[in-house]
Amino acid sequence: MNNPGKVEIIPIRVAKDIAVGENIVKIISDYLKKNNESLKDDDVLVITHKIISKSEGRIFDLTQVKPTAKAKKIAANHNKDPRLVELIMSESLRLLKLRQGVILAETKHGFVCANAGIDNSNVSQNHNKVTLLPIDSDRSARTISKEIRIREKKNVAVVISDTFGRPFREGQVNVAIGISELEPVKSYVGKKDMYGKSLRVTEIAIADEIASAAELVMGKTSRIPIAIVRGLQYSSRNASILRLIRRKENDFFR
Repeated sequence: MNNPGKVEIIPIRVAKDIAVGENIVKIISDYLKKNNESLKDDDVLVITHKIISKSEGRIFDLTQVKPTAKAKKIAANHNKDPRLVELIMSESLRLLKLRQGVILAETKHGFVCANAGIDNSNVSQNHNKVTLLPIDSDRSARTISKEIRIREKKNVAVVISDTFGRPFREGQVNVAIGISELEPVKSYVGKKDMYGKSLRVTEIAIADEIASAAELVMGKTSRIPIAIVRGLQYSSRNASILRLIRRKENDFFR
């Protein structure tokens, strides 16, 4: 990443709903052809978690959820569906803040996000259907990378993305919640800036920047759950998304 050049972001439209049990790599392969695209070595494949969650069966019907007394109490106080609150609690290590109808939770993965990442957009025409985050997005990303090597004969990195809010900033951005074959952080600590001064704390969240850049072509209503980021120089290694989760002792917001 010392001499960055041109980077392309290529959208891959998928004109179908993903069903439980479908093979994501086969879908990627099929729709690469339908979009007249192909993968190259060292591409980064960005995939929205929604289609991963669907294929892995992480879809729940709220009509099948029986809320506890605690969920009902929280729901009544914060204008939420008690069934959704029950799911949020089941997916969380702890609820961090409840305010103005928003539940900020720390998920079992360690992510801090609204509603523990549970979402009912782009799921189904049935308003009672919601998606949960994949159980292990790193594992999902590794599986996809491995199967692409077998099916497409290409070595690619994979970033699984979701949309998170940010402290002190309006709007949401896409961030990485799972990675494969990609070092998620580029550290400049100990290096010199352009004027020769030592850098002491600068670390760039490369995986999050890739996810956010890909969202520019993906959108939320365009049926583009996959994008190829091409031309990016990155460090390829077996790493985990946990590298991007800030330790509590260093977290000013909790």
